[in-house]
Amino acid sequence: MQTIGVLLPELGEGYHSQVLSGVGDLLIREGYFYFTVHHRHKQELISAYPDLLRSRGVDGILAIDTHLDGPLPLPTVLVAGHTELPGVTNVVLDHQLAAKVALQHLYELGHRKIAFMQGQPFSSDSDIRWASTVETARELGLEISEELTVHLEKDSHSPEISYPGIRRLIQSGRHFTAVLCFNDVSAMGSIRALHEGGLRVPTDVSVLGFDDIQSAAYQVPSLTTVRQPLQRMGSTAAEMLLKKLAGKSTPDLVHVEPELIVRESTAPASEPLPKRRMRGGTKP
Repeated sequence: MQTIGVLLPELGEGYHSQVLSGVGDLLIREGYFYFTVHHRHKQELISAYPDLLRSRGVDGILAIDTHLDGPLPLPTVLVAGHTELPGVTNVVLDHQLAAKVALQHLYELGHRKIAFMQGQPFSSDSDIRWASTVETARELGLEISEELTVHLEKDSHSPEISYPGIRRLIQSGRHFTAVLCFNDVSAMGSIRALHEGGLRVPTDVSVLGFDDIQSAAYQVPSLTTVRQPLQRMGSTAAEMLLKKLAGKSTPDLVHVEPELIVRESTAPASEPLPKRRMRGGTKP
């Protein structure tokens, strides 16, 4: 039985697990076995794992949200790698379209004072998503001010990543009517912080997520989000890798399209509110 090695930052609910689900379903269906290793974006592990996997008989590598500095010694396919490497196929979201559908939605709802969220520097999606957001905001005439920008830094994939930044934003007293979040879990942390600050979602502040993870529809309120077809991205990447192993040609880049999913967390922009004092509350 041929074997595939899968590299990803972490195991758990969310983006990576859904991509992995798509990978695993296709590989199982095609009769492949696969190893999964997670690296927490530690470069020493990313560098060491491919040789370790090859020593265990792996025939190809599929890397999810993993930055590679150079080509690997085995057939390789990336999901959200954003790295141009010879002979490596990359499956990526159309981030320009994603930024357009997200900001157009908020713009049409009347939002002009938007708080923006920039992803962690180690995430392979952060730079391209931010660049696409900046370009789209410029086209719509929306200002991105540093005072209304939350920079995510914590190496975590739980709602805690955005919670302190949104609390600081509320405490600053600056007016904003919407938050464009980096992903769905940061949207969840934002909603918690807004609730503790006495602000209602979406009556006072709209919140827009990204990814459409499985729990997004079951939040209160349910999340409006930009859906990445995560399982399809995983199965597409696995399909590309099997083609490589069969000696068939594959494109260097495979784009997949996002979709805006409108639920309960966005609404027409509210009027400016009087400054509110943060309610008590303990950090989750």
